[in-house]
Amino acid sequence: MVSQSFDIAGELRVRRLGYGTGMLTGLGYWGPRLEPEEAVTVLRRAVERGVTLIDTADNYGPDIAEELVAQALHPYPDDLVVATKGGVVRTGPNLWHTDGRPERLRVMCEASLRRLKTETIHLYQLHRIDPDVPLADQLGTLAELRAEGKIRHIGLDTVTAQELERALEITPIASVQNRFNLLDRESTPVLEMCQERGLAFLPWFPLGNGALARSDLPEVARRHGATPAQVALAWLLHRSPVILPTPGTGSLAHLEENLNAAAIELTPDDLVALDR
Repeated sequence: MVSQSFDIAGELRVRRLGYGTGMLTGLGYWGPRLEPEEAVTVLRRAVERGVTLIDTADNYGPDIAEELVAQALHPYPDDLVVATKGGVVRTGPNLWHTDGRPERLRVMCEASLRRLKTETIHLYQLHRIDPDVPLADQLGTLAELRAEGKIRHIGLDTVTAQELERALEITPIASVQNRFNLLDRESTPVLEMCQERGLAFLPWFPLGNGALARSDLPEVARRHGATPAQVALAWLLHRSPVILPTPGTGSLAHLEENLNAAAIELTPDDLVALDR
């Protein structure tokens, strides 16, 4: 049986299938997608269904997703882990640039603390490594924020295995968030490294930005009475015990569908077929 939980950094126990907030914002992560009441309903239903990992970012909206998380869930349940990100500045739909300058990372983190209405962010992820700023300066700033109690654990988003190795030489890293799904396995070396080190691996676009939800996986899906999206999420949960998918949706129906994927037990034959 596939484990349903994982301890981030060995101490933050979460249910492996979480919820991502990107789909609560408009196209290109710009502006709102839903009325606030609808977004609040989806977030609260996710937690009612047992979700204990919410993944968000300061540039979703920008600001909007974090504000919705606080509006819906603050004061937070004791077992809820809210992960957010900084280091990317969005200037329009699908328009963004990295900014890993120490003074900017500090401002971004403290703004997230205010929006999320919390004194400590459980997991703060560097959304992208800024190539124009020494990695030691970027991670050093996050380590300072961790020492001040503003961050509990540090994560990285979109890194190579070599970058992860360099980061681990600078400071403890709790998680990596790279693109990974049934049809896109380019980050397999990073996943394997996370598994060796016991780091959480949060795959972004776990449904291939919607492509897998619309795909045709007839044999496996039919055997389990499931949808293609559910099969794709179940495959991730079976692929490695460190994978924590956080699919996003603004639809209550799709939320229920996604979360029900945790109950699917894929057989060895299913996994062989999917791996092909």
